Amino acid sequence: MAKITFIQPDGSSREIDATPGVTVMEAAKLHDIPGIEAECGGACACATCHVYVDPAWREATGQPAEMEEDMLDFAFDVREESRLSCQIKVTEKLDGLVLRVPAKQF
Repeated sequence: MAKITFIQPDGSSREIDATPGVTVMEAAKLHDIPGIEAECGGACACATCHVYVDPAWREATGQPAEMEEDMLDFAFDVREESRLSCQIKVTEKLDGLVLRVPAKQF
């Protein structure tokens, strides 16, 4: 299991256990994380699972692929640390991952 912390716009946080092999979005939906709507179900066809990756974790989560970058154009308040959580695969190396949920997703 990998522990992932989601920080909400109000500063509250919630730590969940995620099974390696699923996406961060799937783990968030399984645990009812507010702000992660995932309207497309993880097909990288919307931007409703947008998150900000904590700077300490950006290298471990990797860079977005071209398709993800194109879809991020539809997200609100995109930053350098923006990712779609449907495109981040949970691995043991991501144990301790910290993500912020953008305020515009509410």
